[in-house]
Amino acid sequence: MIFGTSSGAGKSLMTAALCRVLLRRGENPVPFKGQNMSNNAWVDKNGGEMAFSQAMQAWAAGSNPECYMNPILLKPKGDSTSEVIHLGKCMGTARADKYYEDWFDSGWAVIVEALNDLIKANHLPRIVAEGAGSPVEVNLQSRDLTNLRIAKFIKARCLLIADIERGGVFAQIVGTLALLSPEERKLIRGILINKFRGRRELFDDGKKWIEKETGIPVVGVMPWLATAFPPEDSLDLIQTRNPKNNAQIEIVVIKLPSISNFSDLDPLENENTVNLRWVEQGQIIGNPDALIIPGSKQTISDLNTLYTSGLSSQIKDYAFKGGHILGICGGMQMLGRFLKDSSYFESNSVDNHIINYPGLNLLPIQTEFKDIKSLGRKSALSKWPSSVNTSGFELHRGVSNILEDGLDIIEDMYEEENLGWVLKSEKNKSIIAGTYLHGIFDNGVWRRLWLNKLREVKNLEPLSTNKANHSEQIDNLMNIIADEFERYVDLSPLLEN
Repeated sequence: MIFGTSSGAGKSLMTAALCRVLLRRGENPVPFKGQNMSNNAWVDKNGGEMAFSQAMQAWAAGSNPECYMNPILLKPKGDSTSEVIHLGKCMGTARADKYYEDWFDSGWAVIVEALNDLIKANHLPRIVAEGAGSPVEVNLQSRDLTNLRIAKFIKARCLLIADIERGGVFAQIVGTLALLSPEERKLIRGILINKFRGRRELFDDGKKWIEKETGIPVVGVMPWLATAFPPEDSLDLIQTRNPKNNAQIEIVVIKLPSISNFSDLDPLENENTVNLRWVEQGQIIGNPDALIIPGSKQTISDLNTLYTSGLSSQIKDYAFKGGHILGICGGMQMLGRFLKDSSYFESNSVDNHIINYPGLNLLPIQTEFKDIKSLGRKSALSKWPSSVNTSGFELHRGVSNILEDGLDIIEDMYEEENLGWVLKSEKNKSIIAGTYLHGIFDNGVWRRLWLNKLREVKNLEPLSTNKANHSEQIDNLMNIIADEFERYVDLSPLLEN
């Protein structure tokens, strides 16, 4: 099991690295995180929701993601509430102050069920579990669902990761260990220093001090990895990515307060010719080559933010000047003319009794939010920007339809109806498009065709469309981090009996 001295220590990525290393050694690693809080979700082959980070770890382990790898997913909705997902299915909404009182017993039951099912379904599996935050949050330990309770239940050999980039690494380690009981401390087999910059031998004295003070071996010092990796659960990765000096295309992404599935944009981050610029309230959109409105966990609340912040006016001005806009899922819904939320599924605003909301009125569609979620893997033949097979997943409550006055001017983006639309303006040459397909940019050919539309406007040479899907890039990245992991980490204290 992988623990961290804090959130952001690198648990998700190091868990993925360990899974790939074990796979290379001929083992059958199975990633697991009992409870994750994230709006960056993935949908497995059976239509179950799970955190994207566990999906990434599954790919590293050479297997297909399954919601049993993340039996509890909490999706924040704001106002101290979260949607509760058990074994891939929505079970209701929980308030933070009532969560453990109302959901602890059922949560532990599904964690145990998931572990048992994973063990039964896999031949001689080695469970590689990831903790959440810090394992020693003393105010939460009696209600712990995903750290020490799981470690003791599966009798895990535990690795403690400390982020030296944050500073105070010695206090992080010693403080964490001091707050463990003697029984719990015995579980810690090794300590890993993560995100080290510079010459590693400069930390030799620090390593010796830690081992002397704790009696636990420092199994490795992992360097700061400059390679662009798939995003974890934190938006910190958005904030730390640097602009590319040689980029030819600039794409603005609206950083919504309740942004979800921002991993949709990661394939664009890995295009050398593209620079993504994230814009939030109070900032200027300017005149980029394209603008993307991503998914949202609170579509109407985020739409209201666009209006109150003035971003809505900037988006409309950009469109009227001939801009190219793409909305993904909730972002597409915002582009429509009307949004109806009679049951308050998305707006989370029962108190104001409003059910009809004006959209940005850039696509002639309307959306009504329903109780039933559209969930599942999807393959679809695109009609725009060209005819090409695509795949991804749907994850939304809203049902969108074309308004009658839009029937003659809007085009279906796919052969399948109601999955996405495109509106091209002959007057100002703008293109407004929207799709319900999460993961659309994962499709290498489609992504390059879309980028070439932008490049054509600037008279740039088209990019080759002979491009692998992003999943192959992720696989290569997993090999890179596994190479580094094997180079700098001694796993023997963790693996030996």
